[in-house]
Amino acid sequence: MSFLPEDPILQSARDVVRREGAAAAGIAEQLDGSFLASVSLLLGCRGKVVVAGSGTSGTVARRMAHLLSVCGTPAVFLHPMDALHGSLGAVSQGDVVVAISKTGGSAELNDFAGRAQERGAQVLSLSSRADSALGRLSDVNVQIVSAHDADPGGVIAMGSTLAMSAWGDALAVTLMRLRRYSWAQVLSAHPAGGVGQLVDAPAELAPLDASALTGKD
Repeated sequence: MSFLPEDPILQSARDVVRREGAAAAGIAEQLDGSFLASVSLLLGCRGKVVVAGSGTSGTVARRMAHLLSVCGTPAVFLHPMDALHGSLGAVSQGDVVVAISKTGGSAELNDFAGRAQERGAQVLSLSSRADSALGRLSDVNVQIVSAHDADPGGVIAMGSTLAMSAWGDALAVTLMRLRRYSWAQVLSAHPAGGVGQLVDAPAELAPLDASALTGKD
């Protein structure tokens, strides 16, 4: 079976990819003081970093927790509904909860975030609406806005989740450089798969100076 380059099905699929790529690339211009405040909060965390979200945002949260850990910031994923059924006991004084929700209106996530604060944790939220219920209760709120067409119908979270994932990737790598977390440490914690078989580590990432964060909030 062959298709012409201008086949409407291929064109439609390419449009999806282009819109999603634009959503992720657009995050670069949205990195601001809230990003620096987020870096400062996680860098200074003396407890656990707990990343939470429901639905597609939960998938983003699970990925973010994994990549933070890979890059030297230990983090775990906790589903907010599991938290409300007893796992909230894992959250304690000094922890930071990273709560992810496109609209900031996920009832179980907001309930969990508020209860986590009652237990002494701080909340860093990622949503598209600064004035959402989640944004209002958070200690640090990051607003991540994607073009309406990044998500089909503005409803199905696709491009917006890639944008949030890109933001999380920037956070993980920034913290890695601030912590001077080495490739030897990365490989030590990643003994399986192709990465675990690497013999020669990549060149170290250029370190960043944490003193630049002084006074950021």
